Amino acid sequence: MRAGRSIPGVAFGVGAYFTWGLFPAFFGLLAFAGAVEILAQRIVWTLAAALVVLAVAGRLRELRGIDARTWRLAALASVAISINWGVYVYGVTSGHVVECALGYFTNPLVTVAFGVLIFRERLAAAQWVALGLGAAAVVVLTLDYGRPPYIALTLAVSFALYGLVKKVIRLDAMRSLAAEGLVSAPFALAFLVFLALTGSNTLFDGPVEAGLLLSTGPVTLVPLLLFAVAAQRVPLSTMGLLQYLTPAMQMAWGVAVAHEPMPASRWAGFALIWAALGVFTADALRRNRRARRDSRSRLVPPGGVEAAAPGDLDQAAPEEGEPGIAARPRRG
Repeated sequence: MRAGRSIPGVAFGVGAYFTWGLFPAFFGLLAFAGAVEILAQRIVWTLAAALVVLAVAGRLRELRGIDARTWRLAALASVAISINWGVYVYGVTSGHVVECALGYFTNPLVTVAFGVLIFRERLAAAQWVALGLGAAAVVVLTLDYGRPPYIALTLAVSFALYGLVKKVIRLDAMRSLAAEGLVSAPFALAFLVFLALTGSNTLFDGPVEAGLLLSTGPVTLVPLLLFAVAAQRVPLSTMGLLQYLTPAMQMAWGVAVAHEPMPASRWAGFALIWAALGVFTADALRRNRRARRDSRSRLVPPGGVEAAAPGDLDQAAPEEGEPGIAARPRRG
């Protein structure tokens, strides 16, 4: 990849995943409100921030051209990401940051499993090994917690479902986020009005509380924009490695700052997840290198001249990218 595009792209990617990694610190400050209220506030203020960005860019009218099928897909995406956001906020504010991190470590494996179950994809031996290690990790952690890791599994499954919808929706990241918000905002607003009528809306408790709740919009939007820029400039293989920065930071916060318990059995479960991700990532990188070699061999005729610079073949420009895992996020 050309340095002029590679270095800034990686910087944007690191910025996105680093910001998502700080989410436990930010949402921990919102413990004065309930998880459902925080979710509602985040939906409303994220939509407001997205509409402001579209208005500044002169793109608001583009929302009118969205067809019925795309609105239905946006509704599905909205349900999936609302569940993800709500469970994440509950996990952070209830002292389960490490389990939230586990969910985002597990997400790539769940995405692969969906490929098998829904799209009947055929997996290589290494991918089956990774899934087997992931399943073993769930068993170990279930024994450790005394229950299935519900928070982690819900985060992983909801974000994987969100990713599936985003693969087929024909909208760029900003319009997609705005469309999802327009679907869910009426329900969020109705809930916030109910809280206001009953005197329970913490937005009116004081300037600090109001400022924190209002900032959920920009805090959600900024890493998404950073990710969207990075996804257009950085190979998917690189984004796949950068994605682990977020759950690693979240886990570090849960252990070192929140002092959540990490008995040996829990470390063993995480070790199995990391082993699964190691196998999965190594296989993905190997496939990526082989695909690049095949592409170059097709572009260079025998005795001829290359039709494109090798660096250009590394470019990955998905139509959209969401904060999240497996080169996708909106997170937590």
